[in-house]
Amino acid sequence: MRDVEVIGVRIELPSTQPVVLLREKKGDRVLPIMVGAFEAMAIAAAQEGVVPPRPMTHDLFANVLGALEHRLSVIEVTGMSDGVFFAELILDDATRVSARPSDAIALALRTGAEIRCAEDVLADAGISAPHEEDEEIEEFRAFLDQVTPEDFGTS
Repeated sequence: MRDVEVIGVRIELPSTQPVVLLREKKGDRVLPIMVGAFEAMAIAAAQEGVVPPRPMTHDLFANVLGALEHRLSVIEVTGMSDGVFFAELILDDATRVSARPSDAIALALRTGAEIRCAEDVLADAGISAPHEEDEEIEEFRAFLDQVTPEDFGTS
């Protein structure tokens, strides 16, 4: 298993399908996983630290774990078949529970659990994307956020 982190949620164009991106912590591969709109919102909200006034499903599950005096230790993206990814929740007592990766990731972000991915999944579906490219893309986005049409002038 390789340690990964959530880069974020993006929209794939032209299909407008949400995609969660996982990057291996010690390496340059990114794993894109297609997710549903609700799950994409849940992941993005957790990344931004948004706390809803009433618990959403992932918050509820985290609360239930706490009430039962258990914690989520790690989630693992364990496999892939025909473009469908599989994951498991691993609790503090080593109990393993099958889950969709999107739900597992949303829960991990809420509980601070580690996220891991099987090496064979990264080998099969990971995309090489060195960190430098991410930094350049973020710098370019920051530039685009600040630039106005007037900055280009007319010839």
